[in-house]
Order: sequence, then structure tokens, then C-alpha cells
Amino acid sequence: MTKLFMFEKPLGMRDVLPTLFETKEAIASAMKQEISSWGYRAIQTPTLEYYETVGVESAILDQQLFKLLDQQGHTLVLRPDMTAPIARLAASSLKNEAYPLRLSYHSTLYRAQQSEGGKPAEFEQIGVELVGDGTASADGEVISLMIAALQRAGLENFQIAIGHIGYVNALLLEIVGNEERADALRRYLYEKNYVGFKHHVKSLSLSSIDKERLLKLLTLRGGHEKLEAARELVHGEAGQKALAELTKLWDVLESYGVSEFVKLDLNLVMHMSYYTGVVFEGYSNNLGTPLGSGGRYDELLGKFERPGQATGFGIRLDLLVEAIGTTDTQQSETCIIFSNERRKEAIALAKEKRANGESVVLQDLAGVNDVDILSEQFSDVVYFIGKNGGGANE
Repeated sequence: MTKLFMFEKPLGMRDVLPTLFETKEAIASAMKQEISSWGYRAIQTPTLEYYETVGVESAILDQQLFKLLDQQGHTLVLRPDMTAPIARLAASSLKNEAYPLRLSYHSTLYRAQQSEGGKPAEFEQIGVELVGDGTASADGEVISLMIAALQRAGLENFQIAIGHIGYVNALLLEIVGNEERADALRRYLYEKNYVGFKHHVKSLSLSSIDKERLLKLLTLRGGHEKLEAARELVHGEAGQKALAELTKLWDVLESYGVSEFVKLDLNLVMHMSYYTGVVFEGYSNNLGTPLGSGGRYDELLGKFERPGQATGFGIRLDLLVEAIGTTDTQQSETCIIFSNERRKEAIALAKEKRANGESVVLQDLAGVNDVDILSEQFSDVVYFIGKNGGGANE
């Protein structure tokens, strides 16, 4: 093993420098204000969870989990997602609070990367969970809130793609007959490898009619009119039920006045296996990967012994900042340079300015190498130099 350089960081870990940090904090603050105004209460869960509970139910690939042992020999994981920890919380600390629960979070998540490839292993996520409500109104609320939060953050050009995992599952099982064959097709859809999907369909021992049904699945992206085309492809009760739920959801979204931001994508498949119904992803026009996602998970709460239907979303803060663009959010700052004998005067002025909401840096003259450089860094430079009794800027 080669010796690490002193400046090296673990794979996928990033430093956040001041300008980016300030932008990120400003965006996060705006989003949290919007989420709070919808009645969602902020919570925080531990960074470490038990592997056997939250780790297993998180639906994150095992090789992506950061694992360690505690002193009792239990396997722990660094929190890989927030849905499973909130399910645990709803079934434990909040077990006496009636459904529905509206909860929000701003948390750091950890997912190990085999090779970085630009993917962070540590990232912040802002999101909500609406627990204990199985209605289309709940699905419409969280999608509309996601749109409102993105707008509040300052994102202008974006779209939410909405699908239904129940529809995809029903159609695939109707045609290919078993879960193993259906899962092979779902993998192509999850990876958005539509060329591979088409080649795989053509290789299957199916009738030309069934192959055409599978290929038409890829065309079910667009507006409300795609629901009628989707009805023609699926015959069973499960698929028709999923479409009825999407029809109700569309009506809810129109009531919120956000249908212009959404499109249907009925071949949408998510990486989280706990999703059971409506699923959705958020895309920015200038970003090649989803910046947020969510959906309905009606069975996860039961695994923590407090059954309840639920839906929610999570937005990747790093990707959102990339989509919006880093801006210089640094406020104007005053630098007060003082000599030793006038320290008290300088401190008194700094206190006065800070009390008025100004940002002030105190700088001992002995630590200044170049006053001209300081003048370039700050919006105002005040000098307290020389004997007591003189005014500022002497």
C-alpha cells in the first residue's frame, strides 16, 4: 500500500469552499422556509444506524453501505438514505402521534463508491415524508411541494417526470410471465438503456403482438393524453388500478396549478425497491442527472411494526446548486485594522456595527503584510492606528 499524501481525502469525499458553502446554505434556507410553510416539521436522525434494521430496509446496495462495528459487536452503517430512518422514527419516538405525520429533514447521506467518477460518497439531501396518508391528495401535495421548493430555491427551468411502479410491474408480468424475466427488463428501464431494452425485447420468445406492447411502453412519455394510450397496453386489474391512481393525481396537480411542470413517464423505474405506487424524478434543463426523486412506499412502515401508507421526496443539494449555479452570496464586510494601543476602540466599533447586522473583521496591524490587498478584499477598511484619542482612519 502506497503512503497517502497529506492532502488526500477518502474516495468520494469533498471539501466545500466558502463561496459554494454560502450558496448552498442560502438555497437550503430558502427551501426549508417553503417546506415549513406547508406544515412539515423538521426532524434529525442519527448519522449511525443498525445494519440489521435501517441498513437492510434502506434498499441501498450492500456494497454501497459504509459499515463499522460498535463495542457490542453490532454492525452499524452510516445513514445511506432518510426514508428508512424516518420509518423507524415514526414507529418509535413518534408512535404516539396520530397519522398523518408531515416530517422534513436536511441531512447528510453516505453511499460508498467503487470508483468516484464524479459521484460523491457524502452528500446533503433536503426532503419530506408524508406518513399515514394513502390518498392521491397526498401524492399531489408532495409533488407540488417539491415544485414549490425548487422554485423558492431559484431554479427556473425544470420538470417533474411522474410514473407508477405498479403499472410497469403489471405490464411486464402480464407479458413475460414471471418475476425473473420482468426484472431483467426493469433493469434496462432503471438504467434508461432504451436501446438495450429494445434489443432484449426482440430476443424474447414472445408473439409479435406482445413484443409490440413492450416496445410501446417506451413511448408513454408526455402529457395527460398518454394515460389513454397506456390503458390500451395493459389488461389486468393491477395495471388499470395504477392508471386510475395517476388520473386522480393529475387532477390534484391541476388543482395546485403545477401541471405545466410535470409530464408522465410510464417507464420510470426507481433504484429503491420499497416504492409501491406513484414515483417521480426532478430534472433541470442544464443537468444530465435527476436532482431529486420520490414516490409512494406503502409497505415500509409495516416492517417497523407501525403500518402506514406514505409518500415523500428527497432533493440532492449538491446537484441543485450545480443546476442553479454558484453565486457570490458574500455580504459586504468591513475590516477594522488597529494598532495595539487602540485595540479597545476598534473592538467597540466592531461591536456597534455587528449589533446593526454588519459583518466586521478585526485585524491587528502587526499581522498585516499588505494593506492594499486588504483594501481589495473588503468593501470598507477602517484604521485605528496611532496614539489613543484620535479618530478612525488615522
